[in-house]
Amino acid sequence: MTAAENVCYTLINVPMDSEPPSEISLKNDLEKGDVKSKTEALKKVIIMILNGEKLPGLLMTIIRFVLPLQDHTIKKLLLVFWEIVPKTTPDGRLLHEMILVCDAYRKDLQHPNEFIRGSTLRFLCKLKEAELLEPLMPAIRACLEHRHSYVRRNAVLAIYTIYRNFEHLIPDAPELIHDFLVNEKDASCKRNAFMMLIHADQDRALDYLSTCIDQVQTFGDILQLVIVELIYKVCHANPSERARFIRCIYNLLQSSSPAVKYEAAGTLVTLSSAPTAIKAAAQCYIDLIIKESDNNVKLIVLDRLVELKEHPAHERVLQDLVMDILRVLSTPDLEVRKKTLQLALDLVSSRNVEELVIVLKKEVIKTNNVSEHEDTDKYRQLLVRTLHSCSVRFPDMAANVIPVLMEFLSDSNEAAAADVLEFVREAIQRFDSLRMLIVEKMLEVFHAIKSVKIYRGALWILGEYCSTKEDIQSVMTEVRRSLGEIPIVESEIKKEAGELKPEEEITVGPVQKLVTEMGTYATQSALSSSRPTKKEEDRPPLRGFLLDGDFFVAASLATTLTKIALRYVALVPEKKKQNSFVAEAMLLMATILHLGKSSLPKKPITDDDVDRISLCLKVLSECSPLMNDIFNKECRQSLSQMLSAKLEEEKLSQKKESEKRNVTVQPDDPISFMQLTAKNEMNCKEDQFQLSLLAAMGNTQRKEAADPLASKLNKDLKLVEKPSPLTLAPHDFANIKANVKVASTENGIIFGNIVYDVSGAASDRNCVVLSDIHIDIMDYIQPATCTDAEFRQMWAEFEWENKVTVNTNMIDLNDYLQHILKSTNMKCLTPEKALSGYCGFMAANLYARSIFGEDALANVSIEKPIHQGPDAAVTGHIRIRAKSQGMALSLGDKINLSQKKTSI
Repeated sequence: MTAAENVCYTLINVPMDSEPPSEISLKNDLEKGDVKSKTEALKKVIIMILNGEKLPGLLMTIIRFVLPLQDHTIKKLLLVFWEIVPKTTPDGRLLHEMILVCDAYRKDLQHPNEFIRGSTLRFLCKLKEAELLEPLMPAIRACLEHRHSYVRRNAVLAIYTIYRNFEHLIPDAPELIHDFLVNEKDASCKRNAFMMLIHADQDRALDYLSTCIDQVQTFGDILQLVIVELIYKVCHANPSERARFIRCIYNLLQSSSPAVKYEAAGTLVTLSSAPTAIKAAAQCYIDLIIKESDNNVKLIVLDRLVELKEHPAHERVLQDLVMDILRVLSTPDLEVRKKTLQLALDLVSSRNVEELVIVLKKEVIKTNNVSEHEDTDKYRQLLVRTLHSCSVRFPDMAANVIPVLMEFLSDSNEAAAADVLEFVREAIQRFDSLRMLIVEKMLEVFHAIKSVKIYRGALWILGEYCSTKEDIQSVMTEVRRSLGEIPIVESEIKKEAGELKPEEEITVGPVQKLVTEMGTYATQSALSSSRPTKKEEDRPPLRGFLLDGDFFVAASLATTLTKIALRYVALVPEKKKQNSFVAEAMLLMATILHLGKSSLPKKPITDDDVDRISLCLKVLSECSPLMNDIFNKECRQSLSQMLSAKLEEEKLSQKKESEKRNVTVQPDDPISFMQLTAKNEMNCKEDQFQLSLLAAMGNTQRKEAADPLASKLNKDLKLVEKPSPLTLAPHDFANIKANVKVASTENGIIFGNIVYDVSGAASDRNCVVLSDIHIDIMDYIQPATCTDAEFRQMWAEFEWENKVTVNTNMIDLNDYLQHILKSTNMKCLTPEKALSGYCGFMAANLYARSIFGEDALANVSIEKPIHQGPDAAVTGHIRIRAKSQGMALSLGDKINLSQKKTSI
């Protein structure tokens, strides 16, 4: 038997720094030492044999002086020793000494201590020598009738492995175990016996199951799991048996064990596609998700529900269970909630949308009442987006959803408020009947908006969709209320002067000139440093934004005022009222311009904002029909086109998804597989990616050779354990396995070599260089999607950037983009409509995630230099951003490599 076939099932940690003892000293300890010395010596012998030492001289010593001992520790060590020690001569015959060992284990199988009996039986499962097992068979059979269940269940396992390997030693094993199973009461013994019958004699297993099929619910969970396995096998091999066992599977859905319920539900789905079966399995999955506390389990079972939904016939059944699925939202984990909401959204129909919206509205209100948690804001965003999608698909629901959501425009979380605003903007454009309601609600919450970005969006909506005289006047009132007293500069100066108290005026210090941040001069006295900060809090919101130097909102306000003023002029026939309203709008713009040019704001107004406000002033002063059309018609048409393109994009992606579902795999299609395996635990602090480096070595010389394997790893690859040195006999063979841990997502290379010397040779050590193993980042990068806001946020947060210059011979911009997407496994977030057409340049955002959850962003900015002719190559840059340096560098290397391939 070769060394490769000598399998050891027991792993022992070997200290590498200690010097191996001599065979003489070990022999002395084993013969004359006390129990403790013999225990330590036996451990050393085991370690040396594991390292490749033969030690044939110690075999008889251990049989004579150690085997008769009754110490339990020594007996356990002897089980390991007899497992690994060579038991045959070089020509394959059993050693004579093993007859004595066999006799010792026959006595252990009759030992009064049940632990020694059970351990010995477990050891016998690992023996591969029929000559050793044959004398022990009567004792093994007798153990089936032992009073202790530990001995009986290990006896069943021993009989099963012996029957599987050497059927001639116990040909009546199935019959023996069947009789044992009928009379056995212990659950673990019954489970082992039933499992043996499944694999050894399935008919007997079915006969037994038929006799007790009505009592299956009363069995232990370990036996129930094996019964589910048997039913699955039998029904797949013989579909006519389904009717016989499907009731049993239904009963097992009510098991108290979560594992049994999960397996039974999965088996039921494969055995029957009847609506009642699918509903029962789905209900079982939902109960498991709600009752199990482990988030990993919840996500796994949710995946099963998603798989059920993919089948068109099952989708309608699951639609009736949407309200049950929404019970999973009680779980605090964000990933579970995200997957649940997506599943519910996929299953929503006109029959259940009303109930779904009611539940989601309650969840939104709950997020406002709970104490702020890091995931509360993100959960609120998910709910808003789900309600948004429901309202777009079912317009009748929008009227119920909008009033609740618009309360969140004043939320301190800008991201959630931005999602609400985007929803409101789409709703007011799509649904004419809701415009009055939305405008009314917007005017109610307008003064409470805290974020300048949301304020700008609200101004735009009010300016675009206020169509009645009363609404227009309400908007002007709200703007005046939010702006405070005007003119702003004079009122601010008066406010500062009016707040001085007499006692403070006495202590006014000398006036001094200071240079502000912008390089202008400002006058300050000692009094100004003691100004109360409370008045900043009392400022109206719009006034506060302007004094903070954010004049972009002023440009938005100017556009809104221009739109409503032009609309007011068209609605109101009285010239006096027209002039009064237009003059008020122009006054507000003029006072903002004055404020921007003064030294009161923290930052002065930009030239762009000045130009915008000045343009609006000019439009109002002239009131030409052309400008009226541009401000009041063209803007809305642009929004309508954008929303139509977005809707078309969504329909296209849904169509692709449905087509992907219907794709069938042909029998002769090639199968893609990878040699790398991934390991990703949700609660791991460090991403791990384990690889197996298997080196096969053979010694073709007639002398012994020592073969340690040396591996060198680059970047963040670490060798988990160093392979132990080996001593190979002539014509011997050995496998060496080394585990490598990858601590970051990037490309890596494993270099390996075998260093060996030949015993008795005078030459230096020899070295065999192995082929390099390349770890490609593309093996664990997957396309993913995110919103524009999330992309911008990650782009701002990620600190590692890699800028790659485009160097290719491709002449078409779109072809180059598609090539990059294929090479990097990334997904293009920029809509196809935005990339269509030809204008000589292109900009696109790409996104991907690793299987470890790391994000990778890329921005492609390319152009075709037209002045160089139609055959000019694409030029530009690709900027990659990631959280880790390895990801950014590896993606850059991949792009550079793919470019070189195209330019050959």
